Amino acid sequence: MSDSSSQKSATPKESNHKGLGIQLAPLFTTTRGYDKTAFTSDSRAALNVALLAFPQGMAYAAIAGLPLRYGIFGSVIASIAGAFFAGGKYITLGPTNATSVMVLSAFSMIGIVSEQAVVSHISLLLILVGIVLTLGSILRVASLVQYVSRTVITGYITAAASLIIANQIRKTLGFDFTPDEKAEASTFFEVLYLTYQHLTETHWPTLALSVATAALFIFLNKFFRKLPNVAITLVISSFLAYFARLYLDGFSVDLLPGLDASQWGLTLPRVDPDAIRSLVSPAIAVALICTLEGNSIGKSLAARDGARIDSNQEMFAAGMANIGCALFSGMAASGSLTRSQLNVKSGAATPLSSLYSALILLAGAFALADFIQYIPTASLAVVVISIGISLINKHQLRLVTQTTRSDTITFYVTFLTGLFFALDFAIYIGAGCSIALFLKKVASPEIVEYAFDEEGRLGQLREKTQRTDPEVSIVHVEGELFFGAAELFRDQMRRVSDDANLKVVVMKLRNAHNLDATSCMALEELIKYMNERDRILLVSEVRPDTMRIFRNSGLTEVINPVNLFEDEESNPTLSTAKALKRAKQILGGQTPKVSIYAKDKAKS
Repeated sequence: MSDSSSQKSATPKESNHKGLGIQLAPLFTTTRGYDKTAFTSDSRAALNVALLAFPQGMAYAAIAGLPLRYGIFGSVIASIAGAFFAGGKYITLGPTNATSVMVLSAFSMIGIVSEQAVVSHISLLLILVGIVLTLGSILRVASLVQYVSRTVITGYITAAASLIIANQIRKTLGFDFTPDEKAEASTFFEVLYLTYQHLTETHWPTLALSVATAALFIFLNKFFRKLPNVAITLVISSFLAYFARLYLDGFSVDLLPGLDASQWGLTLPRVDPDAIRSLVSPAIAVALICTLEGNSIGKSLAARDGARIDSNQEMFAAGMANIGCALFSGMAASGSLTRSQLNVKSGAATPLSSLYSALILLAGAFALADFIQYIPTASLAVVVISIGISLINKHQLRLVTQTTRSDTITFYVTFLTGLFFALDFAIYIGAGCSIALFLKKVASPEIVEYAFDEEGRLGQLREKTQRTDPEVSIVHVEGELFFGAAELFRDQMRRVSDDANLKVVVMKLRNAHNLDATSCMALEELIKYMNERDRILLVSEVRPDTMRIFRNSGLTEVINPVNLFEDEESNPTLSTAKALKRAKQILGGQTPKVSIYAKDKAKS
């Protein structure tokens, strides 16, 4: 069986989860019929992902202000949780840029800046994140994230990338902030300002090594893109630093602390009511980012195979991964774009590839623990900066800043809020801005006057064209009529009915959607307004769902049942023609000859 065939065989099992409840152990379903070929595919993918995840884990821990072991063991725990609780192979869980910088920003904003303080609070934060995600999956709210636009995520990611880069610059230059300064530097501009103040403290050997590391990383990415370049860069830069210390007098650079794998074990969160209150908002923001990342990555990769994912099942897996990381010295976990893409591209057949990757990572953590202390801090900072730069997607920036005015506003509001304030606040502000602009856009129903021509065809009444009957207006209403549009709809209809010669308004509602209590009250106010001016409202092309709303709200009696005309799907203009006949009766005139066009025949 080939890699592609093994992928196809897994696809139906993954797509069958759609619409079902949360499964506690979907692994036993997704790996049914597991064979040697699938094992080979999963093992190859696992090795590739592990080679990437190991240095990435260290980099993400550095971003979050945590000891390196939190990034590595977080990758292990998240991968195991992903294997057992995810519904498919498309999302590889682990630490990511977005969640790492969110953790850094969240702790900085509440004054937790030292590594020891972050370590003492990270378990509690992750427990809260896991609870939010798990409850969200049970309540099946994952689909609601579609109302947060990709523009918001692009703005957040760009701001996060800027903060990542700003926080690592001082490490590439060989100096650091004082503890008091770290407590003040919680935003991009604050970090940038403090970095500028310390530029005179630049350590030139560290800067030289940083430049060499950057040049090496750029060279490898340009000519050897398929290799694990992050790991190779760290290894070669470690050798450069080692030989420079041997042969260059006075050369010294800071090195990473060693990884003591024996420190890994059960870590119970410290329950502190004050800490819980301060961490609830960041926890919700991290959970939102996890869901957005996972949904975006999983749906994109699954679509390439013609498969689907159960967003709520993946949300549940992310929740379990964060709870696991809270209990076993991990860090915030989400769907990783780079590792997920690599996993699928490497031919993973089932979620077991994540489990194998976790085992390889765990073995590497113990086998390589003594060698990590030889990696220069500046070299890891250069890698982190390169990862931050890669997050700034020029193509997406062009799309969100040039497509529509609403997207442009949403992007800059989210981006600038992320630069000036905490990143979790930027997510909330950006989402609120996106929703507000969307509501403004859809809350503008289109109201166009219609008329019958000489041949009995119903069409839009052009400007400077007289109605066939000056006492009757046929108004076509199209768009959303929910609470946000109700007032505008009422005012527009008032202007129509204010015509001095007008006696009857026929309102077509076939393409009006989402009426609610507010729009019914606005319609009731309109009818009273018209009645006070001796005008009658007839409503035609009323769909069954609209008619049900009219009955439930009591609006049927306000309008008068004889003035309501239900929609006829087979005869598109029949309902309006009946309303027009009723209008003529009200006016005491003769019923006009009206041709009703249905399919290919015309009936008089």
